[in-house]
Amino acid sequence: MSRIYLDHNATAPLRPEAREAMLAAMDVTGNPSSVHAEGRAAKAIVERARAEIAEAAGAAAADIVFVSGATEAAALALEGRDLDGAAVEHDAVAAWVSDALPVDRRGHVEVAEPGRTVLQLANSETGVLQDLPRGLALSDITQGFGRVPFAFDWSGVDMAILSAHKFGGPKGVGVLILRRGTDLAARIRGGGQEMGRRAGTENVIGIAGMAAAAKAAQRDLETGVWDRVSTLRDKLEGAVENAAPDLIFAGRGAARLPNTSCFAARGWKGETQVMAMDLAGIAISAGSACSSGKVRASRVLTAMGYDSELAGSAIRVSLGVETTEDEVSRFAEAWSSAYRKMRARAA
Repeated sequence: MSRIYLDHNATAPLRPEAREAMLAAMDVTGNPSSVHAEGRAAKAIVERARAEIAEAAGAAAADIVFVSGATEAAALALEGRDLDGAAVEHDAVAAWVSDALPVDRRGHVEVAEPGRTVLQLANSETGVLQDLPRGLALSDITQGFGRVPFAFDWSGVDMAILSAHKFGGPKGVGVLILRRGTDLAARIRGGGQEMGRRAGTENVIGIAGMAAAAKAAQRDLETGVWDRVSTLRDKLEGAVENAAPDLIFAGRGAARLPNTSCFAARGWKGETQVMAMDLAGIAISAGSACSSGKVRASRVLTAMGYDSELAGSAIRVSLGVETTEDEVSRFAEAWSSAYRKMRARAA
């Protein structure tokens, strides 16, 4: 029986449209900084992708800075700035800001001064959505892009970061979206690429794939694909809750991403659950992929007020547009069986 992949918040499978665009870009030889015909062909791919990603994100092409991913985008945007954040931010952002902002039990962050605040659009572990105040310094839109409506221009955010592999593009490419007039000092210096904002030959193949994935992700959002995924997520939660009525669902009752469920069975370590599901042929996670392998309670859940034992017992199940009802049922059956065995051993 084939494996089931329910860890889309870590990395979404490469979309066919992205694969096709990348294969086509592989046949273009030139360096996009070269002025000959081959160079101009490569440059055309980059600039066409810039325009397509800008359209999908509700921004202008001049706002898009290509980088290696959201982690680099966060560093480029945040180094040297004194900004506030909350403990629910992704590690890539949390490394550059304070965690001074209060978080309530549902995962919502209270913002007092938007101009000196960083706030994510959606949490990678719980799926909780934030209301972004206008004038916000920066938002990590990586998890929400293509899953919930967002447009950079009407958001009023000064900067946003995005990574391609979260919505079906390739790993190793992302963008910083920068509102015109926002100061930015280049961290990687050398050539004049990206209008002097990030030196280095552009990743033409990755950029082509990112643009194709962004277009496909926006198409899915506009056609209501995620409504079906949300229904599957709710069925999954109902099934595991029937098996374990004492489960705690983080962020339930708050607005969440349609694909994300985070729940905890007290006393059953998240890492143990992940291994049990892996042996059953199912991929899930115990939190953010960038924090996996670290034996510690989720700081997202502890920031929400959960005690360390419960926070260390949480898992994240994240669905995709291709997830089927049969896959959700198979997960629920496998998890429920493992839960019953765990309780029997503990009795």
